[in-house]
Formats: sequence, C-alpha cells, structure tokens
Amino acid sequence: MDQQFFVDSSYLSKEALEKKHRLETDPSFRTNHMEYLPGMEQIHSDVCQKVLSQMDSYDPSRYTARDVKAALEHETCSVEDFKALLSPAAEPFLEQMAQRACQETKKHFGNTVYLFTPLYIANYCENYCVYCGFNCYNHIRRMKLSYEQMEHEMKVIADSGMEEILILTGESRSQSSVEYIGEACKLARRYFRMVGLEIYPVNTDEYRYLHECGADYVTVFQETYDRVKYETLHLMGHKRVWPYRFDAQERALMGGMRGVAFSALLGLSDFRKDALASALHVYYLQRKYPAAEMSLSCPRLRPIVNNDKISPQDVGERQLCQVLCAYRIFLPFVGITVSSRESAAFRNGIVRIAATKVSAGVSTGIGDHESKYTGKEPDGAEGDEQFVIDDGRSLDQMYRDIQGEGLQPVLNDYLYV
Repeated sequence: MDQQFFVDSSYLSKEALEKKHRLETDPSFRTNHMEYLPGMEQIHSDVCQKVLSQMDSYDPSRYTARDVKAALEHETCSVEDFKALLSPAAEPFLEQMAQRACQETKKHFGNTVYLFTPLYIANYCENYCVYCGFNCYNHIRRMKLSYEQMEHEMKVIADSGMEEILILTGESRSQSSVEYIGEACKLARRYFRMVGLEIYPVNTDEYRYLHECGADYVTVFQETYDRVKYETLHLMGHKRVWPYRFDAQERALMGGMRGVAFSALLGLSDFRKDALASALHVYYLQRKYPAAEMSLSCPRLRPIVNNDKISPQDVGERQLCQVLCAYRIFLPFVGITVSSRESAAFRNGIVRIAATKVSAGVSTGIGDHESKYTGKEPDGAEGDEQFVIDDGRSLDQMYRDIQGEGLQPVLNDYLYV
C-alpha cells in the first residue's frame, strides 16, 4: 500500500512538512510501536499471546476442500474448522456456508435485526494513520460539539425513533477529554436506552468512570493485527502503540462495561489473517469473561476526504460474505454488525444470513444530523467526515427495507430494571 496518501498542503508549516516526510520515510525516526507510553496501563493478559500464536502459524493455502466439507459437517465449529472456512478453499462452498450461517443466526437471534446510529462529537486527532480522514496531517474542517450542540444533535436523532447511539470522537485527549466524553454519555442517557462508545483506548479506571456516566459498551478497531503492517500505517500518536490498543476491550470489561465490540479494517493487511485474529480475540475473551456481551464487525476501507482512491486490498463482496458466514458458524452467539460502509444491496442480503445489527441514518461528519434528518440547509459550520459511507438510508427507510426482507427490525433489546 502506498503510504504517500495525502498531497502536501500549504497549511502545513515547513517544520510540520519535514516531520511528516521523515515519519513516512525514516523508520528510525518513529517510536517503537510495541512499547507502552507513560500513563498507559499494562494488564499482562494472556489473550494476546494466544491470538498471535494462532494467527502467526495460520497458512490459509494449506486447507483443502475436504477440510472445508468436514468443518461444515461438524456440529460445533473448532478453531481449526474456522481456519478452513476462512481459507481460499472455502470460496466454492459459499452457498453451503451461507445456509449454515443462516441456520445459526435464526437459532440464536430469531428473525430480528437491531438498529443503531453513530454520533461523531469531535474530529480532532493526534495520530498520523495514513488511511484515516481524521489523521492529524489531513487538511479538513475540524470541529468539536459544545454540550448544547451535542444535546441538539441527540434530540434530532431521538426524534427519528432511534433508541441506541454510538458516540465517536477523533483520538485526541486534549480536545476530547475523558470528562468531555463522560458528559456526552450523561446527555445521551437522557435520550437513548443504549449508549456505546468508539473512542481512543483508555485505562480501566477511565472506562469505569465512563460506564458510571452511562456508557454500556465499547467498540475498538484494532485496524490490523499484523504488527509489522500496523507499524507502517500508524506513524505517530498514542494509537501507534499496538499492545495497548489490543487490550482495550479487556480493560473496558475490567472497568464494568457490559459489552465490547471488535473489528479489523479489512484491506489493510491479509484479510484472512485479520479475520481470524478478530474472531479469536472474541473467542478467548469470551471464555475469560463469560457474562460479557461481545460483537464483531468487518468493515472494509472506504474513500476519505482528500483521497478518494483508497480501496480494499483484494476484499470483494464474496470474500466479505465468506468472512461473515465463517464468523457466524464459529461464534453462533456473537452479534455481527455490518456498517454503512457497505452498499444497501449487500446489507439487505447479509441480514438474511449472518448480520444481526446495522446502522441507519448515518453521518460520519460533525454537527450535521439536523440537515440530514430534516432537510434543513446546513449552516456551514459542520466538521468534515471520517470516511465516505455507501448506504445513507434513513431509519424509516431501513426499517421498511428490513421488514421487506421478512425480518423484524428492533430498536431496543435491553431494559434496565
């Protein structure tokens, strides 16, 4: 993947340009991505070693059609069966995998599809991740919602009928402090039954504070589990520290969060190995924290501001469907989310097979829900989006389309008593 993602902009100072170029071209200038920075909690979990051991030894090419057939015949899918289902040898068996995945989905989740929407409250970022529209060297309109603006956006979303919200920020502690995010959680709790967070990783005590403020679950994208590739894609910032990010979900559970969600961004590295590692991350943590709710997603790369050329590396829709079906067969009790990065046609199809949760009424920009939900002319003060979505359907349209697939849309499946 070409690392020269962004055209140098005149807004960057000479010093900033020099630093950016050196980060891109001189690995010795970059910090060790496997070493913790000051203030980062180390929990010394055994999960990471288990996942990496399986991923590093995985050779997708060694699996045969016989292995795939055996995996589909087994009542319970083992780790070895899962590896076969992710392999190229499984591609001709996609129809059989879809049928098995559909059976497992109906057995454990019935006929329902859960709906939610994201709310980006800030797009400031202190990381240099070469594929992300929010990265600190990308020239975009930065914005951070005030509490009044935040509540207004939440009211607009809640008035649409939505009952779950996922709060997101760029990864900047200075602009989006834990306290700022906590206040957002308190506001969200007034309007929504379920509040999720997708923010920079924090320590256990900070996750505990955010849970006390009203957060139910935490989503963290590992992006890629390939440590070597990760180093070349995350050149600066706290996100560069691979092991701290890996342990984020476990720290969140230790901090009292009810649920955690996992994902790799398919296309950054070998998607089969990343899919394997993502699912095993869930598999081993599920055994360690059996009461926790866990879910998986598998987004692909999307075009971003200042670069519409970004695309996944050899991850077509058939490969994506294969991954989702393999996830469902291997982890039948785990929720699977498919985001608006994918087309409406793909999402309409995959909810009949394996997915249990989809987003609707999506915006990845800052402060623009009123214009998108009500048609009101935007005032020009909105912040730029993180990436370009492919499925922009409203909640009402998504609701009708899911019903049209013979499924039951669900806005809330959890009540506090």
